[in-house]
Amino acid sequence: MIYLKTDEEIQKIKESCILVCKTLAEVASFLKPGVTGSKLNSIAEEFIRSNDAIPSFLGYKNFPASLCISKNEVVVHGIPNGEVFKEGDIVSIDCGVYKNGFHGDSAYTFIIGDTNAEVKKLLRITCESLYEGIKMAVAGNRIGDIGCAVQTHTEVKQHYGVVRELVGHGLGKNLHEAPEVPNYGKRGKGPMLKEGLVIAIEPMINLGTRKVKQKEDGWTIVTADKKPSAHYEHTIVVRKNEAEILSDHSFIEKSIKNNNELGNFS
Repeated sequence: MIYLKTDEEIQKIKESCILVCKTLAEVASFLKPGVTGSKLNSIAEEFIRSNDAIPSFLGYKNFPASLCISKNEVVVHGIPNGEVFKEGDIVSIDCGVYKNGFHGDSAYTFIIGDTNAEVKKLLRITCESLYEGIKMAVAGNRIGDIGCAVQTHTEVKQHYGVVRELVGHGLGKNLHEAPEVPNYGKRGKGPMLKEGLVIAIEPMINLGTRKVKQKEDGWTIVTADKKPSAHYEHTIVVRKNEAEILSDHSFIEKSIKNNNELGNFS
């Protein structure tokens, strides 16, 4: 069942999404070589709770943390641990919060220090593909138009691997709602997009093969060929002429700029 949201509900989702991005910005200010995922997870949980919200991920289907922290060949759902980050690592951090009855969700991939041009390009193209998908999220289009835009920008043009097993999703009172939002597809196919539909669009793009494996912990998803993967996510609402982005990566980008231990893909 697909639930369209009222303006009041959308505003509450936006508040949760902004808090997600502020949490990611807070975490980014501590991200550097020598820091552990466990430390970042503690910072995030404290920040979320201090803003009168609850971490959406903690306890969700028994997930043991407030953040998903996915390094290098880990695509998504990495569990924060005591392993230290090193110069050249790329780190996707996915966060969700629950506040005033509604969830927010967003993700960003960070570069610790510097990395090679090939990996930087993967991050840049993946981030661009997110916005290509968002351009298609207007009333009257279909879910397949979003996936096709992402797939064309990444797989067709760059020959990257578009993960099939994991997709974007609806969002609201529940963290995951209908419809699913794949990062591949055909134009004109899938459910029609209507005004008030809130979805999380989240390209998960691999430098090599699209094939993935799940680790024994039941959560961590890695690329089958161990090559790096990138992940960016916005929560948006479908509007008549142009999608409205409810999350705000500018908080994160400002934090990156202020942290000389982090690089960027430009």
